[in-house]
Amino acid sequence: MHKKSLYIFIIGVLLMACSQQDSNSQTAASCLEEAEAALANDSTRLGETLLRKTIQLAEASEDWYIDYIACQRLAEALSQSNPGEALRLMKQALSIYEQHPDDEHNYVILLDYAGTFAAQVAYINEGSFDEALDFIHRAYDIAKKSQMNDMICQTLTSLANIAWAKNDYDQALDYARQAELVATDELRAGTLQVLARSYLSLNMLDSAETVYRKIHPGDDVHLSYIIQSNLAKIALRRLGATQVEDSVAEAFDKVEDIYYKALEQKDEYYQETLRQEMENQQLEFRSKMYARTLFIIIIASLIVITAMVLVVRYRMQAQRQEERQLQQEAEHQKAQLHQANEVVAFLQNFILERMEVMKKLNQSGDSLIYLSPHEWSEIERTLNAIDNNRFSNLRKQYSNMQEDDIRLCLLTRLGISNRTIGNIYCISISAVQHRKLKLKKDVFGESNPNVTLEQILTR
Repeated sequence: MHKKSLYIFIIGVLLMACSQQDSNSQTAASCLEEAEAALANDSTRLGETLLRKTIQLAEASEDWYIDYIACQRLAEALSQSNPGEALRLMKQALSIYEQHPDDEHNYVILLDYAGTFAAQVAYINEGSFDEALDFIHRAYDIAKKSQMNDMICQTLTSLANIAWAKNDYDQALDYARQAELVATDELRAGTLQVLARSYLSLNMLDSAETVYRKIHPGDDVHLSYIIQSNLAKIALRRLGATQVEDSVAEAFDKVEDIYYKALEQKDEYYQETLRQEMENQQLEFRSKMYARTLFIIIIASLIVITAMVLVVRYRMQAQRQEERQLQQEAEHQKAQLHQANEVVAFLQNFILERMEVMKKLNQSGDSLIYLSPHEWSEIERTLNAIDNNRFSNLRKQYSNMQEDDIRLCLLTRLGISNRTIGNIYCISISAVQHRKLKLKKDVFGESNPNVTLEQILTR
C-alpha cells in the first residue's frame, strides 16, 4: 500500500514538472497567436485573458513589438464593454511605440484607434471630444503627408463619426463625402455606413437610401441587418408612420439582442472545446513521459489510467448533458427568432396597408381602376424596401420581361385578387389566369401546374 502511494506521488511530481516546463516554455508570440485564434472564433473572454498574459510575457522578455501589438488587440476587444480601459491600453501602446518607432503606418493606426476610443468615452460621459480630435487630426496629418490613402479614408471616417456624435450632421456629411472619394474596397462599406447615417440624420431620405443600396454586405449578417433596418425606417419615415418606426426599431433591437446572445453561446462552446483539446494534448504528452521514464511503476500507472478512464467517462456524460442543454437553448432561440420574424412580417403588411394605392386597389365592385406611373413606382419602391430589393433583382435577372409582366408580378406579390387585376387591365378573370400561366411558363420556365406564380415570386 505504501509502495502504491509512493508510485502515485512520483507520478504527481513528474506531471507537475511537465506542466511547469510546458507553461514556462510559452513565449509572448505564441500566446498572442492563441489569443488571436480565440478572438477569430468569437471567444472574447478567452482572447482577453490570453492577451493580458501576452502583455505580461512581453514585458518580462522586453519584447516591445509584441507588447504594443497585444495592448492594441486587447483595447480593440474591450472597446465595446469597457471603452475607458480600451483608451488606457491604447495610450500605453502609443507610449511603447513612440519609444521604439517601427512602421509609420502602424503609428497612424494607433493614433486613430486612440481617437476612436477617446470619442467613445466622451460620448458616454457627455464630455469633451478635444482629446479624441487631437489624436485623429495627428493621424490624418501623418497619413496625408505620407499619402496613405487607406488611413486618410479611415481618419476622415473617424472625424465624421465624432461630428455625428456631436450632432454636427453637416460637418459629419462633409467628412464622410471626403472619405468616400479615397475609400479603398476594404474600407468602403464602413465609410458608406457613416455617409448614409449622416444623410438620414439630415432627413435626406433619397440620398440615404441610395447610399445604403450601394453597400454590399456579402456574408456579414450584422451589416445586412443594419442596411435592411435603416431601409425600413426610410420607408416608414416617407409614410410619416412615426409610431410604427419606433416599433420597427424595437423589433430589430430584439433581433440584435438574440444575435449577441448567440455569439455568447458560441464563445462558451468554443472555450469548452478548446479546454478539452488542451486537456487531450496534455494527456498525450504525459503518456509519452510515462512510456519513457515510468516503466518501473507499471502497476501504479494502470491504477492512474483506470481512474482517468472513469473521469473521461464522467466527462463524456457531462458533455452529452451539456450538448442537450445547448440544443434546448438553440431551439428556444429559434422560437424567439420565429416570433421576431412574425413581428417583422406584420409590420411589412402594416406598411403596405397604409399606402394610399393599396386602399385604391382594395376597393370593391367591378369598376375600372387606373394606376398612374407614379403609383406603380411607389408600389415597386415600397416592396423593394421591405423585400430586400426583390423586384430590382427580378429586373436584372429577367431583363427581357415587359413592364406589364413586372406590374403583374407586383400585383401578385401584393395579394391582389384576379378580379381586381382584371379591373386594372380591363380583361376577364380567365384572361388574368391565362396571363399568369403564360408568364410562369415563358419567363420563369415553370411547367408544373401545381406551382403558382405566387410561390415562384415568394421563393
